[in-house]
Amino acid sequence: MRVYAGMDPRLPIRDIAAHAQRIERLGYDGLHIAETIHDPFLASMAALQATTTLTVRTSVALALVRSPMAIAYSAWDLAALSNGRFQLGLGTQIRPHIERRFGAKFDDPTGRLRDHIGAVRACWRAFDGLEKLDYHSEHYTLNLLTPNFTPDPLPDHIERPNIWMGGVNKKLVELAGQIADGFVTHPTNSHPRYLRELCRPGLQVGANASGRGVSEIELVVGTQWILGETQGDLDERREHNRRLLAFLYSTPAYERTLELFGWSELAPQLRALIREQRWNDLSTLVTDEVLDTLVPQATFTQLPDVATQWFNDLADGILVAAPPDESNDQLLKTAIHELRSR
Repeated sequence: MRVYAGMDPRLPIRDIAAHAQRIERLGYDGLHIAETIHDPFLASMAALQATTTLTVRTSVALALVRSPMAIAYSAWDLAALSNGRFQLGLGTQIRPHIERRFGAKFDDPTGRLRDHIGAVRACWRAFDGLEKLDYHSEHYTLNLLTPNFTPDPLPDHIERPNIWMGGVNKKLVELAGQIADGFVTHPTNSHPRYLRELCRPGLQVGANASGRGVSEIELVVGTQWILGETQGDLDERREHNRRLLAFLYSTPAYERTLELFGWSELAPQLRALIREQRWNDLSTLVTDEVLDTLVPQATFTQLPDVATQWFNDLADGILVAAPPDESNDQLLKTAIHELRSR
């Protein structure tokens, strides 16, 4: 099983290189770069330049706020810079952020993402000199690429970046099955039941529609973890995860797992508190039952067994965030090595 690390979204850009080096030393397969307060491509460049073996994947960059050509250029450069260690993860975000934070369009997000990925791949084929740029779809038309603006082909030993998708709803999962190289689940929708009943069947539907095998799509579970060395560490992390779950499940798009377990009333209750600006009260609604059901808990030595029990027959890889405290890095390194061997 492949093991990937994440990154604190508030990590200063100047500290990303050191974080990536730590992740590489710990033996992770790769590092996921989310789009929060940093440009994900600049953050990826910092991580790639500081490492030699680590795969770096945007997880995810927001496609709908960028031109396909702009993303094609960025990914091409990062692939060349890193000798092929960069992977492009794309997603849609939700309507309020796209329209009100970025001032972009959110109509038909699934169709736009489909056409966006098709356009990026058309750009890459043109960069490689395989065909003239002449891409036409419902949402994008690209048909101008003169020699002055055409990058050199990638060296023979470097493949074009894989394109991954992230998302939660049925349409996006099925689209990933049709066109993506891999899919990363959202932390709110990473429970084995969601994977078994919704995610994997959706990937299969998409794969069938495109005439390929579902095994061609790598699935990485972006789960949260309650992880530590001692019970005190675990208790502290429990409260951190409780607060995070409360915030995340206030978003309507992330409710599907709550519905699976019969907790549909939780999300509206969380949103009611937010409307009243009672942010500090959100976590009181996330019971121990909800937390223990949705978030795996383990000490470092237990991690390989717990991860195997939860995800072994359902996923190709998992996300395990490295704790900020580096004092237990040797324990974590041993656990990652054991997990990768399974």
